[in-house]
Amino acid sequence: MSDAVWDAVGDRLMAVAPHLERIRFVPGELVGDDEVARVEVAFLSMDMWPQWTPSYMKVCLEAPALRWLHSGSAGVDHPVFRMLIDRGSRLTNSSGASGRSIAHHVLMSLLALRRDLPGFLRDQTASEWKTRNVGDVEGTTVGVLGMGPIGAESARLAQEFGMHVIGMRRTISGDEPCETWTLDRLHELLPRLDALVLALPLAPETRHLIGARELALLPAGAHVVNVGRGELIDEAALVDALTSGHVGAASLDVTDVEPLGAESPLWAMPNVIITPHSSGSTMSTWSRAAGFFADEFERFVRGEPFAREIT
Repeated sequence: MSDAVWDAVGDRLMAVAPHLERIRFVPGELVGDDEVARVEVAFLSMDMWPQWTPSYMKVCLEAPALRWLHSGSAGVDHPVFRMLIDRGSRLTNSSGASGRSIAHHVLMSLLALRRDLPGFLRDQTASEWKTRNVGDVEGTTVGVLGMGPIGAESARLAQEFGMHVIGMRRTISGDEPCETWTLDRLHELLPRLDALVLALPLAPETRHLIGARELALLPAGAHVVNVGRGELIDEAALVDALTSGHVGAASLDVTDVEPLGAESPLWAMPNVIITPHSSGSTMSTWSRAAGFFADEFERFVRGEPFAREIT
């Protein structure tokens, strides 16, 4: 683990495992072969992402005794995680740690797009004092695809701002904070929306869930916010819809390829807000994720079932 993790929860770990040996992962420094051979537990913490994640995961893949990896984020759809599971390592994640922070980003995006914040910032850069009519989020209808921690909190907050929210998920559990439909009704939902929020995980059935047909079903001028995975949307189709104006604006925290290439037309679009997969990168998210790891470590030492295991 990193020094940041040890400083945050090292005392908790030592309290339940006094003979614990910590092997440091220091960005930019190699982990010795003898140390790699002794690694049994690993925590891919958010301070590794994104620059140091490849080198960290290389250590995990080379650690023959690795019994358990905890991911500091919810997303574990990359094939490397399945490789570890297939070879016998256990995997847990920090689902829910970033839900509140990312939901705040969703609300920021909905407000910024409706109030044309990108336009005002362009005017400021040009030293131009321009008044304009802007919209309200109150009274708009928002579809939230995905009712996990991010989607559920986004829906709850949106309703506090006076938005009518309809959630979507594969199976309705009954504890959703808003009216919720099953995903097979997607084409029925899209024409009703002023804004579409994507907070789904990536899976074979959700890849390019929103393509040219789905974007065309949105009312003209609708907004799109994606905080799930870039591959949820057919990016070329989104560019076309933004260029034509059928999609009025978009806020994208995730893109099909990350980092987004300099050649992408999305960068220069005046109706697009791009953030570098950073909507959950807050100290509160980091603290919760470290706490989740410590909770699971206590269960691991006591031989109890994990609360967050991915199989």
